[in-house]
Amino acid sequence: MRRSKRKTFLNLVEENREALLKDLDALEKIENRLEEKHLKRGKIS
Repeated sequence: MRRSKRKTFLNLVEENREALLKDLDALEKIENRLEEKHLKRGKIS
């Protein structure tokens, strides 16, 4: 019982970690696009 609970908890942690990494990747892509737009407008020197 205890072992399976622990395994389930670790699985949840791993799933959350994967979801966070996907979110981080998506945010980085958005950030890069915003920076490119600003560079094209000449706002970032």
